[in-house]
Amino acid sequence: MDNTDRFNIENLGAPQYRSPLKLSTVEGDQIFNFVSESNRLVFDLSMEHYNQCLTDGVQPVCLEKAGPRQDIFFDAENATAAIVTCGGLCPGINNVIRGLVMALHYFYGVKKILGVPYGYEGLNPEKGHKLTELTPDKVKDIHQFGGTFLGSSRGGQDVSVMVDTLEANQIDMLFAIGGDGTLKGVNALGEEISKRNAKISVVGIPKTIDNDIDLIDESFGFETAFDVASPILRDAHNEATGAYNGISIIKLMGRDSGFIAASAALAMPVVNFVLVPEMDFKLDGEGGFLKVLEKRLQKKKHAVIVVAEGAGQQLFKERTIVKDASGNIQHEDIGVFLKEKITEYFKDKIPVTIKYIDPSYIVRCAPANSSDSVFCSRLAYHAVHGAMAGKTKFVASRVNNNYVYVPISEVTKKRKKIDLEGEFWFSVLQSTGQPFSM
Repeated sequence: MDNTDRFNIENLGAPQYRSPLKLSTVEGDQIFNFVSESNRLVFDLSMEHYNQCLTDGVQPVCLEKAGPRQDIFFDAENATAAIVTCGGLCPGINNVIRGLVMALHYFYGVKKILGVPYGYEGLNPEKGHKLTELTPDKVKDIHQFGGTFLGSSRGGQDVSVMVDTLEANQIDMLFAIGGDGTLKGVNALGEEISKRNAKISVVGIPKTIDNDIDLIDESFGFETAFDVASPILRDAHNEATGAYNGISIIKLMGRDSGFIAASAALAMPVVNFVLVPEMDFKLDGEGGFLKVLEKRLQKKKHAVIVVAEGAGQQLFKERTIVKDASGNIQHEDIGVFLKEKITEYFKDKIPVTIKYIDPSYIVRCAPANSSDSVFCSRLAYHAVHGAMAGKTKFVASRVNNNYVYVPISEVTKKRKKIDLEGEFWFSVLQSTGQPFSM
């Protein structure tokens, strides 16, 4: 495949209907224009890439702009849509559900919208979960609450069985809200649908509190996560400074990527150490974490430590690999481990007071803040526009601060991680004052 085709979105077929949206087709007329299929946005905005394209005489790699199309694939009034939420909880899920229902109903006049209960389990009849009909009245207030109105679950189900359920319920489009595993499931559903030559659009709305989905600017709920965590860090700082040689350890979510821990520390700059999965820090020795912590206490008489849940896994000598239903490795508890090691290290040195705080499930169950609420609604609207146009196996997302459609196969190739040589992590080091390496 030509690299310029990297981000092409699959279509179910040629558009057959005119959009019911009353938008303009003339530049500058009315409040908004339909988005043309030829409207693309350059992916790599660097001058280096620009010059390379000029030198090679090739088109730059581009993304498809999200938004409403004048010609759509589905007969909106007779179409059936379904929504499913999978994986762990995250702020903003209910906002996305609400946005999808409102867009389908009010923008396009879709009369039948089904909610799939408890994740992909809801598409397996053997689990006994019944599909439920969603209406604007049912979802109008759910954005005020965290969690998921539909319920969730981890782990996949038989793809063939799930597609059977979609076909049995005459579902034309499925919106799946979830992270890496969920999106891979969406892609698998799309492959099976294609094999059957069925005309069902499958769409992903990227959801991961860890912000670890590749290529996209940010996943919804992430900003709320470190927003909710920030005052917890403030209070942990108060605990630390309230005791002689006081130490507060706060464990935040971040299985493979430490974006929440790092961002929360920047948002509430009272943190002295941030430990993330991307760094292989050592505990012992002159440059080790315990020695650096000791020097901090000698100088300032307190310390605040933020650790991501996936940090320091290399420190567990006899580690048994256990995976959850989604296939994710279940990590050892680094927070409790650090508390024990710090206690042991200072036992015969100096008196310390240690407070350990794990607010993970409070953070992930919070309702979306105002910024995330806006983000969730816009993602939902763009997902609906793409599905109605017959696009499939894509995610609605934001890249380079523009709303675009990206093939699921591209965003699931690898996890996004903090670049330890990048400006973001350098900002964290400047804020905390911790050594560049430990």
